Amino acid sequence: MSPKDETKSSESSAYSNDGYISEPNDENPKKSNESVVDGKRNEFSLDFLQKGVKQTENDKKNVQPFDFDDLLPHLGEFGIYQKILFLLMIPFACNVAFVYFAQIFITIVPEKYWCRVPELANLTVEERLALAIPLGSDGYEKCRMYDVNFTELLKNGAKEAGSNWETVPCRYGWEYDFTEVPYASISAELNWVCENAALPNTAQSIFFCGAILGGLIFGWMADRFGRIPALISCNMVGLIGGVATAYCNSFWAFSVCRFLVGMAFDNCFTMMYILVLEYVGPKWRTFVANMSIAIFFTLGACILPWIAYYLSNWRYLCYATSLPLVIAVLTLWFVPESARWLVSQGKTEKAIVILKKFEKVNKTNVTEKVYDQFRSSCAEAQKEEDANKKYTVLDLFKTPRLRKITLILVVLWMVISLVFDGHVRNVETLGLDTFLTFTIASATEFPADTFLTFVLDIWGRRWLAAGSMIVSGLFTLFAIAVPLGVPSASLAIMGRFAINISYNIGLQYAAEILPTVVRAQGVALIHIMGYVASIIAPFVVYLANISTSLPLLILGVLGTLGGLLALFLPETLDQELPQTLQDGENFGLNQKMWDFPCIKKKEVEEPIPEVYRTTSVRLSTRSSFRGEIRSSILNGGSIRSRKLDNSDNKISNI
Repeated sequence: MSPKDETKSSESSAYSNDGYISEPNDENPKKSNESVVDGKRNEFSLDFLQKGVKQTENDKKNVQPFDFDDLLPHLGEFGIYQKILFLLMIPFACNVAFVYFAQIFITIVPEKYWCRVPELANLTVEERLALAIPLGSDGYEKCRMYDVNFTELLKNGAKEAGSNWETVPCRYGWEYDFTEVPYASISAELNWVCENAALPNTAQSIFFCGAILGGLIFGWMADRFGRIPALISCNMVGLIGGVATAYCNSFWAFSVCRFLVGMAFDNCFTMMYILVLEYVGPKWRTFVANMSIAIFFTLGACILPWIAYYLSNWRYLCYATSLPLVIAVLTLWFVPESARWLVSQGKTEKAIVILKKFEKVNKTNVTEKVYDQFRSSCAEAQKEEDANKKYTVLDLFKTPRLRKITLILVVLWMVISLVFDGHVRNVETLGLDTFLTFTIASATEFPADTFLTFVLDIWGRRWLAAGSMIVSGLFTLFAIAVPLGVPSASLAIMGRFAINISYNIGLQYAAEILPTVVRAQGVALIHIMGYVASIIAPFVVYLANISTSLPLLILGVLGTLGGLLALFLPETLDQELPQTLQDGENFGLNQKMWDFPCIKKKEVEEPIPEVYRTTSVRLSTRSSFRGEIRSSILNGGSIRSRKLDNSDNKISNI
């Protein structure tokens, strides 16, 4: 055997079929000794073997990530414990509906009201209207009365107003027709009508200002002290503000109390929502995320108007919608702390204690080896998270394409929030019974969420977001062209159904598009900008005092334009989601405007060239649910590596 052949044989035998260093062949010592050749050849061989050993050690150090989504199938993805937590979401989902919608019925004003004239108190309503209130194109005027001596008119036996009498604004307050709204709200008690009609809308905007501050405070608290303390704290603030509302006798006192209640929105539910979803396996997460809203939130929204109708007292309504928030205190005993948060704080062992409770209740069996793998993965993930802390939300605006995508996401979510809240509060102007109309409109949340559960992972995000917004806009615009009442209300409710779909897609879509390193901060920014848009929504609805068509016109146009804007975003369905800022800049470059996931042909992936003595690793993160706003984003990472072919292990002859 020549020295050259001997060297080749020795080097080849150093690697086994799986690509790692193997032991020399002791059965043929002579052959091993013959591998020593001239100095240069032997020096290269030793150098290469050392590199091989070093590479092998590095490969062994690269622990394959084993995160929560990998561990949950061992514990039970939707076992008994998860089902209990799912049911425990009911009071929190109902409470957030009460917090969000209660102010509509606390400040509701009857459709019919007119100037109060003390001198005519002994006359019937019809006689008072005929003598004291001018008749306009839409019925009796609400804000003006005749400027005459009514005592003198009564002495003269006058029954009707004169055609040339002067009119003035109401001097002595107002009278209200409580036929359809069976109680006097705070707006009726304090006469927030006519020149003061904007006060309830202003108070609603102040509510959303509180939501912005609450999001920042309780978001910080959730990351600093844990999800359970933040959940209890925000519910207690909402409880105090809600109960205090019942004692308000002025606009500014009312506004301060609604600001406090706003601080609890929507953290009073979102914290619990995130907690439950963290413990649900990936296969069930979409179901739990959507159906908890579809069933529980819809239930709370639908029963709220009838609680108000039954109590017929706005102060009692404040108690009824605020006192249930105290139930959050019970989470100390019934709801586990976020295991993900514990891991992020370096408290992996405490997290494992909680996970073992799931194992016990679900009657599953998880080996200690699995927990050890989880511990190692958590340690590695913590290092990566620390590395990502150097990024800020400003990094989203440093490159042109990522900046454009971020701005589109911000504007899109602002439009969705404004249109959604506008539809919610516009029910009073549709010409039908407010209690019934609100119930039917709220009930559209159930079919919208159910529909989304089945089609979101088939049709994709982009076309669903765009299509639902355009449909909402068109139905809303059609509502202007038909008579006020059943036709207009029916079309407006269809618009509400469509915007429900858009609303439920919005934040998940943003969480999937933004790069991992700034995802949490980016989604938080988008969410806060949605609150800013919601501040404007009450004033859009207020325009109904000028014309009932104006709110629908604005909501319809914004919905349609927002839908068209969504088409300029990349699709995230079945895509490797961006990890780095550069990934975010390049994400979706190969997509076309008219690509549709259902009909797009699956492209055959070109094989990646084998790299000499390396392993190809591809990371992917999937944001699988909404509500990742004020906490660490729950990334289900998956690592896929290719095995080396035997042919790759062969060393070229030098």
